[in-house]
Amino acid sequence: MDDIISLESVSKVYHQGKIDVQALTDLTLKIRTGDFAAVSGPSGSGKTTLLNLVGALDVPTSGKILLEGRDLYELGRTELSRIRRDRIGFVFQAYNLIPVLTAYENAEFVLAIQGKPAEFRKKEVMAMLEEVGLKGLEDRRPDELSGGQQQRVAVARAIVTRPAVVLADEPTANLDSASADSLLNIMENLNLKMGITFLFSTHDQRVLERARRIIRLRDGKMVSDEISEKNA
Repeated sequence: MDDIISLESVSKVYHQGKIDVQALTDLTLKIRTGDFAAVSGPSGSGKTTLLNLVGALDVPTSGKILLEGRDLYELGRTELSRIRRDRIGFVFQAYNLIPVLTAYENAEFVLAIQGKPAEFRKKEVMAMLEEVGLKGLEDRRPDELSGGQQQRVAVARAIVTRPAVVLADEPTANLDSASADSLLNIMENLNLKMGITFLFSTHDQRVLERARRIIRLRDGKMVSDEISEKNA
């Protein structure tokens, strides 16, 4: 199985006034195509920083990060923006939906930015909303949807471009158990059916029980990288 993400001796230091905060230290890690992997650890362990770096939302202090064999931080700003738009899907704890847009319009948004034709957008968006169990709710705005439904819209938005990887930062943190289980069922199905790689940042035991690989961080360093017992 090919590596879709490769981190080589990655470190990240944040400067807060006169204090340097070492968020990640000399981290080397490979994520394989088709992984359903979770990065776990206590608050301050570096898991969100890791996702932000992989998603090209932040810049490492040192080291290399490759996505599909391309060093992200050797690319120009325009190309990096294109990769974020086309090859990486994002799912956030707070959903990050646009309040004035419907579920359909939120899911369609990136395709519209890509300049895809309206007929193509409609076909893809309706298919993805059905995949996440929102058929018939496409005309509802976020405030007319439950938290679980809003997060499903966020997943549809993340996968509608058929990205290489979906980065999910604490996606179940605001959900009750039933909604979280339903969301994870959907993500597992998308991973298996479409071959999309999922990388979670989480401390939620519900996610860790589903992950097929668990990478644990502490104080910015990797302390373990294990295949889940159910996949051993």
